[in-house]
Amino acid sequence: MSIEQIKAGVVGVGFIGVAHIEALRRLGIDVVGVLGSSPDRARTKADAIGVGRVFDSLEEMASAPDIDVVHITSPNYAHADQVRTVLDAGKHVVCEKPLALTSEDTGDLVSRAEAAGVVNAVCFNIRFYPANHQARSMVANGDIGEPRFITGSYHQDWLLLETDWNWRLQPEQAGELRAVADIGSHWLDLTSFISGKRIAEVMADLHTLVPVRRHPAGPVETFATVDDSDDLIEEEMSSDDAAGILLRYEDGARGAVTISQVSAGQKNSVRYEIAGSESAIRWFSAEPDDLFIGHRGRANEILNRDPGLYAPEAATLINYPGGHVEGFPDSFRALFSQIYADVARGEPADTPAYPTFSDGHDVVLATDAIAKSHQDQRWTAVQR
Repeated sequence: MSIEQIKAGVVGVGFIGVAHIEALRRLGIDVVGVLGSSPDRARTKADAIGVGRVFDSLEEMASAPDIDVVHITSPNYAHADQVRTVLDAGKHVVCEKPLALTSEDTGDLVSRAEAAGVVNAVCFNIRFYPANHQARSMVANGDIGEPRFITGSYHQDWLLLETDWNWRLQPEQAGELRAVADIGSHWLDLTSFISGKRIAEVMADLHTLVPVRRHPAGPVETFATVDDSDDLIEEEMSSDDAAGILLRYEDGARGAVTISQVSAGQKNSVRYEIAGSESAIRWFSAEPDDLFIGHRGRANEILNRDPGLYAPEAATLINYPGGHVEGFPDSFRALFSQIYADVARGEPADTPAYPTFSDGHDVVLATDAIAKSHQDQRWTAVQR
């Protein structure tokens, strides 16, 4: 089967669901239909983006003979059961992070996907900025020496105001953790992917900095602004707006990360530095084509994204010539290109080139330890 023959269905028609559809279309994938939280909302979104079919249920989508892959982009609480439904139907599945709310569920999904023999992936798309694959190649080749200190941040401002609202603020839909699970999970996965190191222990301090929020009765789209008015519902908050986390890795390396969704002026700012025994590498998502390489005894470097300068595994993700910036939407296209290569083969590769359910499980184990560390106010081991 060629990639152009593969057909997909998408669960969820919010910001991320639409991003999935746009990226799939760039690869020539036919998005047969969508499933939304309500038929009316799904029909409105489907019409706006030119998708012809709206499914009435996930069971209908998963059993449709003309769908090969199902993308899950629904609220977090629904992921586990929806993935099980897709796996039971024998279809390949791509799930947004987190894979599930608990490590018990993620472990179960790993086992079910392996038994089903289908392609399974988690959308840690930030790996798929080409510079990050280049950074991984450099670390693996020993270009920076032994990684010793891994630091950085993931900051946003879209939940700064007390009237900012979204389902992610409701623990029954998003889970116990919010900023850490929503965006911190990306940073944890990204830096482990680049460094090749797994987190062993954490020390976490979580902060609810907007203790009371006011919101409308109905749903609010991600990143949307709510008009202040007298008819807003007032609700006390318990989930994390921000966090500071110390990290110990399995081989003794150390790290630290700050996570925030209340940092004014930071729209979607991901930063990391991996300091090795010989050199360091840094990357900032607002300048995605530039990889900073720091040296002690000679001039520092900035490596621009260019297929002629990158390692083969990074160059293959590049879709435009050097000097033509590739950003957030391109990361989904690059990720899906790797996933759908395995879908075209009919099964996952022995070593998939994309994050699998196993990677999603590993991150949830780390965020479980972060939640427990904050609760106990002590260093906490990641339980594997």
